[in-house]
Amino acid sequence: MIPVTEFRQFSEQQPAFRVLKPWWDVFTDYLSVAMLMIGVFGCTLQVMQDKIICLPKRVQPVQNHTSVSNVSQTVASPTPLPPPKPSPSNPATVEMKGLKTDLDLQQYSFINQMCYERALHWYAKYFPYLVLIHTLVFMLCSNFWFKFPGSSSKIEHFISILGKCFDSPWTTRALSEVSGEDSEEKDNRKNNMNRSNTTQSGPEGSLVNSQSLKSIPEKFVVDKSTAGALDKKEGEQAKALFEKVKKFRLHVEEGDILYAMYVRQTVLKVIKFLIIIAYNSALVSKVQFTVDCNVDIQDMTGYKNFSCNHTMAHLFSKLSFCYLCFVSIYGLTCLYTLYWLFYRSLREYSFEYVRQETGIDDIPDVKNDFAFMLHMIDQYDPLYSKRFAVFLSEVSENKLKQLNLNNEWTPDKLRQKLQTNTHNRLELPLIMLSGLPDTVFEITELQSLKLEIIKNVMIPATIAQLDNLQELSLHQCSVKIHSAALSFLKENLKVLSVKFDDMRELPPWMYGLRNLEELYLVGSLSHDISKNVTLESLRDLKSLKILSIKSNVSKIPQAVVDVSSHLQKMCIHNDGTKLVMLNNLKKMTNLTELELVHCDLERIPHAVFSLLSLQELDLKENNLKSIEEIVSFQHLRKLTVLKLWHNSITYIPEHIKKLTSLERLSFSHNKIEVLPSHLFLCNKIRYLDLSYNDIRFIPPEVGVLQSLQYFSITCNKVESLPDELYFCKKLKTLKIGKNSLSVLSPKIGNLLFLSYLDVKGNHFEILPPELGDCRALKRAGLVVEDALFETLPSDIREQMKAE
Repeated sequence: MIPVTEFRQFSEQQPAFRVLKPWWDVFTDYLSVAMLMIGVFGCTLQVMQDKIICLPKRVQPVQNHTSVSNVSQTVASPTPLPPPKPSPSNPATVEMKGLKTDLDLQQYSFINQMCYERALHWYAKYFPYLVLIHTLVFMLCSNFWFKFPGSSSKIEHFISILGKCFDSPWTTRALSEVSGEDSEEKDNRKNNMNRSNTTQSGPEGSLVNSQSLKSIPEKFVVDKSTAGALDKKEGEQAKALFEKVKKFRLHVEEGDILYAMYVRQTVLKVIKFLIIIAYNSALVSKVQFTVDCNVDIQDMTGYKNFSCNHTMAHLFSKLSFCYLCFVSIYGLTCLYTLYWLFYRSLREYSFEYVRQETGIDDIPDVKNDFAFMLHMIDQYDPLYSKRFAVFLSEVSENKLKQLNLNNEWTPDKLRQKLQTNTHNRLELPLIMLSGLPDTVFEITELQSLKLEIIKNVMIPATIAQLDNLQELSLHQCSVKIHSAALSFLKENLKVLSVKFDDMRELPPWMYGLRNLEELYLVGSLSHDISKNVTLESLRDLKSLKILSIKSNVSKIPQAVVDVSSHLQKMCIHNDGTKLVMLNNLKKMTNLTELELVHCDLERIPHAVFSLLSLQELDLKENNLKSIEEIVSFQHLRKLTVLKLWHNSITYIPEHIKKLTSLERLSFSHNKIEVLPSHLFLCNKIRYLDLSYNDIRFIPPEVGVLQSLQYFSITCNKVESLPDELYFCKKLKTLKIGKNSLSVLSPKIGNLLFLSYLDVKGNHFEILPPELGDCRALKRAGLVVEDALFETLPSDIREQMKAE
C-alpha cells in the first residue's frame, strides 16, 4: 500500500508558517488528508486486487416454459450454480458441479481485461485516481502562496521578524511597563471605590477591598527586576529590530501580492469544488456491481456475451459518497473563506484595540500586504500582532533608545566631558546623540547643559536634581519638557541659547521662563518678524536683560520693544539683510550695549543718539562710508566703547574730539589713510585699534594718550613711529607688524609694562637691546622672525625665554 507520507512534499511548508494558517486552512488541510487517504486507498485496491470478474453467457433455444425459466436462471447467474445440498443419509452427494465453458485461465484473464477496458464506465475505473489528483490540486492551491517566489520571500521575512519581535525581551518589558501603569490606575480606582464601601458597610467592605486586589490578572503584575534586566546586547538587538520593522513595512506596504495570491487560490478551490460536485453527483450512479459485456472475441473464446462483476463497485460507491461529503464540507469552508476575504477590507489593519489595551497611542495603522498578514495572524493568535505592534511605536522605540543611551553614557563617562564655557560655568556638551541620557541628571554639579543636533529631546522632571543648573543651550534640537521640569526651569534658568533651522524648533515653553536673564536666538526668522506671534510672547520675560538675535530680520520686532524697560543689551546679527525702521530704538532708554552687526547700514542710525544710557556701540560689518553723524555722540555721556570696524570708512572727522568719554575705539578693517590729530584729544582711550587700513603716518599727538594700554596699527603702510608713542608708559600691547618700518627706536625700553609686541613683517635688520628693559615681555609675547630675534644679545634672549 502506498504510504500517505509520500505526498507530503505537495503540502509541506516551514513549521513557522503555521501562524499564517487560520482555522479554516487547518481544517481544510485535515480534509485534504482524509480525501488523500480515500484516493490512496482506492488506488491501492486497484493495484492489489482483481478489478473485474467475467463469465460467458450461453444462449440455448427455448423448449418450454419450464426450461426457459431454468435457462434464464442459469444465464442470469454470474457464478456457477450452487451444488445440491448434501443428504444426510448419503454424504457422497457433496460433489461440486457446474456449467462447463471449456475456457482456460488465460482466456478468462483476457476476457476480464477486454471487458474492463470496453464495458466498465470510465468513472468506475478512474475514480480513485481522480480523487488523488483533485486532492493534490487542493493541497497545492492551499499552499501555493507559501511557495511562489514573489510572495514566499515576504512571508519568510515577515515570519522571521515576527518571531524575533515575539521573543524579544524588549517586547515583554514594554508591555509589562504599560500594563503595570494601567493596573496601578485600575487599582487606585478600585481602592477609592472600596474605601467608600468600607465607610458604608463596615467589615464587609474590607473584605470586598481585599478581594478586588486579588482579582487583578497576573499579566498586569510588573516584575521590576525583570523589567530592568535588559542588558546592552539585548538593547542593541531590539534597536536593530526596530530598523528591520521600519524597512520591512515600507517594502511590504507598497503592494498587495499576498492578498491577491490568497484570493486567487481560494477562488480556484471554490471553482474546483463546484466542478467536482457537479460531475461526481452525476456519475456516482455509474459505479455498478454487475456489468454486461459484449465484445467480438467469439473466434478466440467461443463466446460473445459476458456477465461481469465489478469486485470493488460496492466499496467505490461508498467511498465516492464519502468523498462527496468531504468535498462538500471543503467547498463550504472555502466559501466561508471568500466571505471573510470580501466582508471587510483586509488591505487595512487598525491597531485600535492594541492602543486601547496597552496605552501606546502612536502605533500606526498599516495597509496592503502588511495589513493582510496581520489579519491572518489574528486568526491564529491575536497576541502576535499585539507584541509586534510594540516595534511599530515611536514611543516604544524612543524608550528603547533611552535605555541604550543610559547604558552607553554612564555618569562617570559624562563627567569626563565637563568643561568650563565662556560664561565661566561648568558645562556638559552633548552632540549628535539619539536622545538625552537620564544619567545627565545625576551630575549635580552641572551648571550649563549644551545639546547639539539631538532630535526628540525630552526633559524629564528629574532635571530638578541639578540645583546648580543656570544655563541651557539647544542647537538644532526639538525639545519637549515635562511640566515639573518647566516649573524648575522657570525658577532657576538664567541663560537660554537656541539655534534652529526651522521656526518650529523654537520651544514654546521658553516664553514662560520668568527668571530668564539672557536669551540668544540663532536661526532664520520671518523678514516681517514684527508680525510673528511667537516672538510677541517675549513680553512675558520680565527679567530679560540681554537679547541676541542672529537672523535675517528687516526691522526690530515689537516684542523687543515690549521688554525695553528692563533690556540692557541687544545684539542683532543680520547676515547682510538690510535693517530698516530703527525708530523703535528710541524706546529702549535703559539700553547700555547695542550691537548692529552685518545689517547693511550706510549711516549711523539717528535713533542711537537718543540712547542716553548707552555705554557700548558696535556697528561691525556694515556699509558705513561716512561717519559725520559722530558729532551727535557727544550727548551720550556714558559712551565708553565705540566699534566701527569692518566697514568702508575713508576718514575720521574732527568731531571725534568731542567724545571725551571714550575708552575703547576700533577703526580696524576700513579704508582710512590719514589720522587726524584731534583723535588723540580723547585722552581717556585705553584701547585703540587702527589695524588693516591705509595709514602712512602716526601723529606725534599719540603721546597724549597716557591711559593707552592697547595700540594696534597692524597691516598698514606706516614707515616710522613717533618717539612720543613711547611716552604711553601704561602700554601693554603694541602691534606694529606688517608695515614698512625699518627702525625700532631704543625708547621702546620705556614701556615697562609691555607684555605683547608684534613687529613681524617689517624691514627691521636689528632689534634694539633696550627691549631687555621691558621686563614683562617674554618670548611667547614677542612676535618676530627667528632670525631677527637672534640679533638680540644672548642674555636678553635668555631673559625672555625664562619663565
